[in-house]
Amino acid sequence: MTGNQTFTIIKPCAVKRGHTGAILADIQQAGFKISAMKYLQMTVTQAEAFYGIHKERPFFADLVQFMTSGPVVVAILIRENAVEEYRKLIGATNPANAAAGTIRKKYALNVQENAVHGSDSDENAIVESGFFFSQCERF
Repeated sequence: MTGNQTFTIIKPCAVKRGHTGAILADIQQAGFKISAMKYLQMTVTQAEAFYGIHKERPFFADLVQFMTSGPVVVAILIRENAVEEYRKLIGATNPANAAAGTIRKKYALNVQENAVHGSDSDENAIVESGFFFSQCERF
């Protein structure tokens, strides 16, 4: 399914502010099928492992603290050219630079509290999906 799958996290800030339903509606209205979805609280260990690529970056500790500050929604999304199309839908990392109508323009607070995570490549979509979902949890 390479090219047809991406992965997202609705981050604690968006969940806490009650935007989960609206974000999921935006995702579905954009033509994505939700293949798998979970509502969960990430542990510090999980967050450190998931964001391990950033371990040496100065923002790593703050990122882990933020991502474990409340529940998140993780999901596998299916659509043709899923990674590219989802990146367009969510908008720029900095919501101030995001295009009108994008998820981050509508729901993000700032660069860190930017509402959602989206995979940046087909390869990462597979790795990130596998971090949270077993093969039997995917449709």
